[in-house]
Amino acid sequence: MRFRIEQHFGRPLDVVEDALCDPTFVSRMAGLPKVGRVELVLHEVDGPVVHQQVRYAFAGDLSPAVRRVVDPARLTWVEDSTTDRTTHISRFRILPDNSAALLHCQGTFSLTPEGDGASQRVAEGELKVSVPLVGAKVERAILSGLEEHAATEVELVNSWATGV
Repeated sequence: MRFRIEQHFGRPLDVVEDALCDPTFVSRMAGLPKVGRVELVLHEVDGPVVHQQVRYAFAGDLSPAVRRVVDPARLTWVEDSTTDRTTHISRFRILPDNSAALLHCQGTFSLTPEGDGASQRVAEGELKVSVPLVGAKVERAILSGLEEHAATEVELVNSWATGV
């Protein structure tokens, strides 16, 4: 399943990118809905390139059909991303801690300025769940969660930028 998610921030591009690349910002994401434990696994800076690995644990509700196939306690993953701060493009992969052969997700984030000191980030990628019969349903559930996470992440970045 191909996907595209747009985020609109009320802050300039450099402020948004600073937040998203800041290791202390990562810890604040634990307060977002449906995200349990958040752990910064890796943070490396090489000039304008930032490589981060962040481990997440799903803390939301799953439908009974999905729970028959997926144990919610085993829904942990690492988002492995590399951001080029000169092009404002991040490449990411989702690396499941469990059942890695069943989930494939990768794509890019592109951050661009918008008028009036705002910015937009667009995630584009591909998500594939290789589980017979319920794979498409699980993909839709994951994508719905990604969209919800993106919306709440905008609020977090905007409040982070104002020091709240």
